[in-house]
Amino acid sequence: MVRNHSILVVDDEPSVCFLLKEELSEHKKFSVSTANDGAEALNVLQQKPFDAVLLDVRMPRVSGMEVLRFIKEHHPTTQVIMLSNYADVKTAIEATKLGAYDFVSKPYNREELFATVHRAIEHRRLMIDNELMKYELSRKTGEKEIIARSAAMKSVLTTVKKVASSDTFIHIYGPSGSGKELIAHLVHSESQRRDHPFVVVNCAALPDTLLESELFGHEKGAFTNAYQMKQGLVEVANGGSLFLDEVGDISSSVQPKLLRFLETGEFRRVGGTNSMRVDVRVISATNKDIQAEVKSGKFREDLLYRLNVVTIKLPPLRERKEDIPLLVEYFLNQKIKSKAPKRINNDALQFLLSYDWPGNIRELEHAIEGAMLMSHEDEIEVNDFVLAQANVTNDSLPSKGTSIMTMEELEKIHIEHALKKFKYNRGKSAKALGITAKTLYLKIKRYKIPMPDES
Repeated sequence: MVRNHSILVVDDEPSVCFLLKEELSEHKKFSVSTANDGAEALNVLQQKPFDAVLLDVRMPRVSGMEVLRFIKEHHPTTQVIMLSNYADVKTAIEATKLGAYDFVSKPYNREELFATVHRAIEHRRLMIDNELMKYELSRKTGEKEIIARSAAMKSVLTTVKKVASSDTFIHIYGPSGSGKELIAHLVHSESQRRDHPFVVVNCAALPDTLLESELFGHEKGAFTNAYQMKQGLVEVANGGSLFLDEVGDISSSVQPKLLRFLETGEFRRVGGTNSMRVDVRVISATNKDIQAEVKSGKFREDLLYRLNVVTIKLPPLRERKEDIPLLVEYFLNQKIKSKAPKRINNDALQFLLSYDWPGNIRELEHAIEGAMLMSHEDEIEVNDFVLAQANVTNDSLPSKGTSIMTMEELEKIHIEHALKKFKYNRGKSAKALGITAKTLYLKIKRYKIPMPDES
């Protein structure tokens, strides 16, 4: 089940804690815990993050202001509402400066307090949405359309519909550029977690030490340049979905920690000693053959079984060519920067249908964008595509009635053109082609394309 909004009530008067818990628990979306003094509150807060804390100002042993400082240092997105019998303006100002969301006097008005709690939780959601701008590629307000005319993609969407409503872990397998993140986001948006965060982690883009810190956070001073505490993305995703892209690239040193988190929901920040628990649904993806990685000892078998409860396999674009005309139309509409629309002529569309698309949908998107820039008229022609430029300009593109070039010949010409354009820089060439540097390297070897540094 998706967790409710978690609230902690901290007050040294047991009757206040009891009453607030009873009243707040009447709201089905609130899960309420209590602590009877500041010291107990600190212990609870070290075990679990909360969405909001109702915190008494004056308590024995550890004051509310000390607890507030701890919360803002270790759980910066948690919203704190201070409670007090004393109309102390100075204290209220100090609490606000420390990061308290609001200040409510006791005895409280129930409706006003509930309204404040709702506003605090909404404020936290907005804070997290802002934080997610650093990590998410797909936003709720701007998600891409999924094109599914082909039987292969219709089968994928049917599977998504079946499994989205559960909390089952899902593994998405497919080649680079085939839309794995888009499918992961669809799973999230069709689930009960749709109103909670969808957090993306690109496991291949981060070194081991940084990946662990990004996932689980770190304490101040945990390592060089760790000048302040940092929340991990598992905390940011609490209640929502965590998408681990290219999970096959996670190193053997991080894999055991990820496995423990998947099995228990518990984790420790780097440099920390306290275990914390969150509730997230994990969706993973890779373009690697994980079974082969397991056999070679690069990936833990038990981690694979934990991630791979349900597998969704995405077909490469060459196996779903019925979708290409719709994808072309979609990208044409998306890429238009002026009022003048552009269309693609039949010859160009047939050329796109005959191409092998090693970079899949990502390569098609880039090709459409480039062709729109190269075309001088409203109609996009074959020679507007970089894919065909090399042979069109040299009269090597077959004319009507002549033999057709093979897909391998076209692909080789396309790769050679990209390499020349980027002065044989493999990284830039691979990015432009919509494939990985490793895939480009293998194709260079396969087609025996001469490289300047190898001559």
